[in-house]
Amino acid sequence: MTLISASILLFFILDPLGNLPVFNYILRGIPPRRRFFIIVRECLFGLAVLLAFLFGGAIFMSMLGLKEESLGIGGGIVLLLIALKMVFPPPGGGLGITEKDEEPFLVPLGVPLIVGPSALAYILLLASRHPEKMTHWVAAIAIAWTAASLILLLSSKLESWLGRRALKAGEKLMGMLLILVAVQMILDGVTTLRG
Repeated sequence: MTLISASILLFFILDPLGNLPVFNYILRGIPPRRRFFIIVRECLFGLAVLLAFLFGGAIFMSMLGLKEESLGIGGGIVLLLIALKMVFPPPGGGLGITEKDEEPFLVPLGVPLIVGPSALAYILLLASRHPEKMTHWVAAIAIAWTAASLILLLSSKLESWLGRRALKAGEKLMGMLLILVAVQMILDGVTTLRG
C-alpha cells in the first residue's frame, strides 16, 4: 500500500463529511470561538490516539495474543458495519449523545466520532503488516487527519453551503467505497489464514 492510497483510505474511514451533522448537533448553542477551540482540541485528541495505536499497536496485539489475520477480519467486519450504516442510516439518526449545552470532552467527538474502531483497526493493521514503513504511516495519518480536521473546523459553514442532501450523498458514496475496502480486508484475512 502506498502513502497516497493509505491517506485516502484513512480519510474515508475518518468520515469527516458524515460527522458534520453530528458535530453541528452536539455543538449547537456553543459560541463560535469556543466551538472552534473544542473542535481543535478534539481533533488533537484523535491524532494522539491514532499515533498511540500506530506505535503501540504491536505491543497491544502481542499483549492480547492477537494475530494479524484476526485483526484484518475483525477490523473488516467493524468497518463493514459502519459503512453499511453510512449507506443505510438508521431512522432518526440517534444523535442524542450529550445533554443539551453540555460541552463534550474526548467522548464522543474525539473518540469514537473522529477516531472510531475502524480507523484504529486500520492503523493497527498497517503497523503490523508493514512495520518498516512507519514514516509512511505517520505521513498518511498527518495527511488524512489534516484534511478531516479542516472539514470539521468548517462544519457549520459547509453544512449551510452544501446542504444536507449533498452531505448525505457524499457520505453514502464514502460508505460504498468503504464496503469494498471492508470486504477486501476480510478476504485478505481469510486468505492468509487458509494459506
